[in-house]
Amino acid sequence: MKATVMYGAGDVRVVNVPDATIKKATDAIVRVTRACICGSDLWPYKEMERAETGRRMGHELIGIVEDVGSEVHTVKKGDVVVAPFAISDGTCEFCHEGLQTSCLHGEWWGGSGANANDGGQGEAVRVPLADGTLVVLPVDRDDALMPDLLTLSDVMGTGHHAALSARVGAGKTAVIIGDGAVGLCGVIASKRLGAERIIIMGRHEDRVRLAREFGATDVVSERGDAGIAKIRELTRTLGAHSVLECVGSEASMQTAMRIVRPGGAVGRVGVPHYDGIPESKQNFYDNVIVAGGPAPVRAYIEELLPDVMARRIEPGRVFDRTIGLDEVPAGYRAMDERESIKVLIKP
Repeated sequence: MKATVMYGAGDVRVVNVPDATIKKATDAIVRVTRACICGSDLWPYKEMERAETGRRMGHELIGIVEDVGSEVHTVKKGDVVVAPFAISDGTCEFCHEGLQTSCLHGEWWGGSGANANDGGQGEAVRVPLADGTLVVLPVDRDDALMPDLLTLSDVMGTGHHAALSARVGAGKTAVIIGDGAVGLCGVIASKRLGAERIIIMGRHEDRVRLAREFGATDVVSERGDAGIAKIRELTRTLGAHSVLECVGSEASMQTAMRIVRPGGAVGRVGVPHYDGIPESKQNFYDNVIVAGGPAPVRAYIEELLPDVMARRIEPGRVFDRTIGLDEVPAGYRAMDERESIKVLIKP
């Protein structure tokens, strides 16, 4: 079967790999019908050192169950399922607490080496711990809602996690740092949770336009000190109640810590590319909360699914390009060069 493999920075290929097969009784085999490229995939695309064996790519997918192991009971052949970006058993203490990203027996999609799993950017995947990981969707394989449903595997759940971590709520001002797919879903989440004012920090015209359609009330295109000054101006110098950090750079985190108001919260979901939170002594005295991390999107699917099904939210609009599997390398280039917000793959 075909699958996406990254061999180094800028070197993504679609190659033939062994077919996905059942290895454990808790596995399922899923034929992928929708997948996508994540903003976090761009970090190794920029930085990965050369590896001859390569690294399987992709952690967001919807598909059709083709086979299940003897100990799989919650999904069956023919089910349409969505797979969150973290594999979890659904039975451990952390899963019961809704923190599936810390599952005691959890795994991650893709990777390299003997312990690597299949990646979502391929024709099929072996899903470990299928009962705890997969969620059956009440749709047909070609349903028009597929783009929206696919976001439940990662970006919509991650934007929601950022908003919850930042304590977004009715009457509050929320600032979203980052106009990528996660940031845009953070706008949706903030609107859904009742924020009165939603400010997105972004400078790309197509993304800003979509953010406004999702519910953003203000746009700040400035960065650094100028962006911080603008946020302070918009919030009467007080700062924002809730800041959603959706980038992961040191500069974006510095901005977050400088625009949050006393008693406010920062929800960080951008994969950190810095050594430590750039916190000041003033943040301590201001009782600023910093929370977040990898989103346990498996815990949010049941909550968000009804809103997607009823079209109360339309996170699938973050996909602005659809490609076939053979076009995946071009999809990476398009996202890396900011020609596309998020690329959907139809294998």
